[in-house]
Amino acid sequence: MAEVAEIKSVDLNPQEFIETQIADIARLVGGGTAINALSGGVDSSVVTMLGHRALGDSLKTYFIDNGIMREGEPQRIVNLFKGLGVTVEIVDAKEKFFNALKGITDPEEKREAITQTFYKDVFGRLVRASGARYLLQGTILTDIDETVAGIKRQHNVFEQLGINPEAAFGYKIIEPVVQLRKDGVRKVAKVLGLPESIYNRMPFPGPALSARVIGEATPERIALVRAATRIVEEELRSTGAFQYMAILHQDRVTGMRDGKRDFGLQIEIRCWDSVDARLAAPTRLPYEILDALARRIIAEVAGVASVTYNITTKPPSTMEAV
Repeated sequence: MAEVAEIKSVDLNPQEFIETQIADIARLVGGGTAINALSGGVDSSVVTMLGHRALGDSLKTYFIDNGIMREGEPQRIVNLFKGLGVTVEIVDAKEKFFNALKGITDPEEKREAITQTFYKDVFGRLVRASGARYLLQGTILTDIDETVAGIKRQHNVFEQLGINPEAAFGYKIIEPVVQLRKDGVRKVAKVLGLPESIYNRMPFPGPALSARVIGEATPERIALVRAATRIVEEELRSTGAFQYMAILHQDRVTGMRDGKRDFGLQIEIRCWDSVDARLAAPTRLPYEILDALARRIIAEVAGVASVTYNITTKPPSTMEAV
């Protein structure tokens, strides 16, 4: 596949970009049917709106409830898009994803298990049922850069790795925002009329909370990191940081509880300042905020004995741990 030509945010005309993509989607799909998955992130939200403007009811939009999303996420996103005139169907696939993740601890194997479950199993079935020949998805240029460089296998990158989605999964993939980075997608989202809660929403990984569990992503461990995520997002929402997260480590650490030794869990907090996710620096959070985070996580997330804060830049770190 030819190299993707980047449209830098400074050079982007959002209205012109929107009109071009709507026309391209309509031309490619023609009189057929397309489907897309909405996660609620800015990338998938932009693609959903572009697709519905291009295709109307010929685009079927699904929220895949994989069991590894934030607390209350599926219904919240469905309700938000209902208010925008877009009908979204929730697909309960929790059991399929947890079965696929069972026993896996290697980060890349986890990502591949999620990729195969999402594209071949869950979406393969939806494609067969709908008769759709196209999937619209929100791949951005940073996803391709990190995958091709071997830094991290992003679940939504295929052709750049020599994978033909039509041969592998039975449908073609359309990527309307692939020439943009995150700052450009946000500009397009705002002009599309998406609310600020979407166009300024911080990034969330394709593998969802499984990318924030080091080791096996069981339902129990996902529940722990989900609870810690809620606390981190509540406490850091006003910081203006690009992204913030809680990560559950694999090994237990020695601690004390009620005057006795306790082998507890370790939660790592990461908070980033960045523009487009290519480079990032840890946010210099006041100690009072870090102290409040640690106290809440210890008190509200069962079994946690240690809370730490990452102070490594990207690179050499990446924004997500897994």
